[in-house]
Amino acid sequence: MTLTAHLQGGPYQAYTYGYPHKTAYRLLDPPVPLQDVWAAEDRRNLFLYLHVPFCEMRCGFCNLFTLVGAPQALEAAYLDALTRQAHAVRGALGDASFSRMALGGGTPTFLEAGELERVFDLLSDVFGARPETLPTSVESSPATATRERLQVLAERGVSRVSIGIQSFVESEVRSVGRAQRTAEVHAALAQIRAAGIANLNLDLIYGLAHQTPDTWLHSLREALQWSPEELFLYPLYVRPLTGIGRLGRTWDDERLELYRLGRDFLQAHGYVQTSMRRFQRAALPLGSEPEYACQLDGMVGLGCGARSYTRGLHYSSEYAVGAVGVRDILQDFVARPDGHFQLATHGARLNADEQRRRFVLQSLLHVTGLSFPAYRAAFGSSALADYPQLGELAAQGLAHQSGAALTLTPAGLELSDALGPWLYSAAVQGLSEAYAWR
Repeated sequence: MTLTAHLQGGPYQAYTYGYPHKTAYRLLDPPVPLQDVWAAEDRRNLFLYLHVPFCEMRCGFCNLFTLVGAPQALEAAYLDALTRQAHAVRGALGDASFSRMALGGGTPTFLEAGELERVFDLLSDVFGARPETLPTSVESSPATATRERLQVLAERGVSRVSIGIQSFVESEVRSVGRAQRTAEVHAALAQIRAAGIANLNLDLIYGLAHQTPDTWLHSLREALQWSPEELFLYPLYVRPLTGIGRLGRTWDDERLELYRLGRDFLQAHGYVQTSMRRFQRAALPLGSEPEYACQLDGMVGLGCGARSYTRGLHYSSEYAVGAVGVRDILQDFVARPDGHFQLATHGARLNADEQRRRFVLQSLLHVTGLSFPAYRAAFGSSALADYPQLGELAAQGLAHQSGAALTLTPAGLELSDALGPWLYSAAVQGLSEAYAWR
């Protein structure tokens, strides 16, 4: 499909945070031993990711693998299974070293302080991965960013806490089913700053019900009171709101206006944009904290819902969003025998074309762009020869093409959620469209 035709679908088609998406994963028959999966991989510079699939509440926009109201027995059984999985994975990896680490979810700080200690001990003892020696990010929430939990993170040397605020206007967060008091948010941010953790990231959402340009700017101003090192601005992905429809405009118009307003505001206040979503304080050297780019090769995922990446195979547990599906998959995970953790059972194989597409996507959607020399070094060919459609970007003013790189212009960067899907293969698109949601 031509770029012009594709863009008629609007600027917000799909958030390309990993390629291919888990909806393109299928049962691997037969399962693949992890020792074989990793045998030919470069294991000197891996990303270690641990997934905690528990939250105190589920937001209306959330499609992550997480469970609300998990019984204590399931939580305890999960940590036991995580321990068994860690030993199995470590044995399959052989010699390996890690350059960065993250705890995500769900909400890792849903775990009590003692449980967080257990998790960090596991990562240190089994993988030699310690936050005091590796850039380490942990996700949190206003309700779980307590002094006791944050003290564990600080004492362990965690360098970054990312907290989902979404909005500083209570009526806006209530519109997506989130019971959150603004006073609680500020108290949590004060706790994080008091803990002395070096890097704070705030997540905000635009396109919420009742949100206006004025309330969006209010949330941004409230956020900047805490001088966060990073902010992520996410568009809301749900059905169009009737209030916006009554204005005689499309929901895409509304979100795009708010995106531009937020981008311009942050840039005017000393932040540098590194992707459509990420803004980093300009006083910090770019790259001072590694990008949380879960789509990069060389990721080892632990826990139910975590994904692992090698060049030719991406794998994980099964995927679900609904409470019943998530609970069923979790119960299967905690009941697995040790030997089962030595196998990749669900995933997607990436042929040469998919590997190249992935490289293009992960490069192009970042402000540094697609490096032609890096592409040739990785694949021995020309990116423009392999994907001549990339030339359409420059022709339409969405990218700047030089001899060394293809970089998105501001007009192109704001269309990242359309340009990503434009570059998906037909095979991946077909698998995702055929996925049976659970």
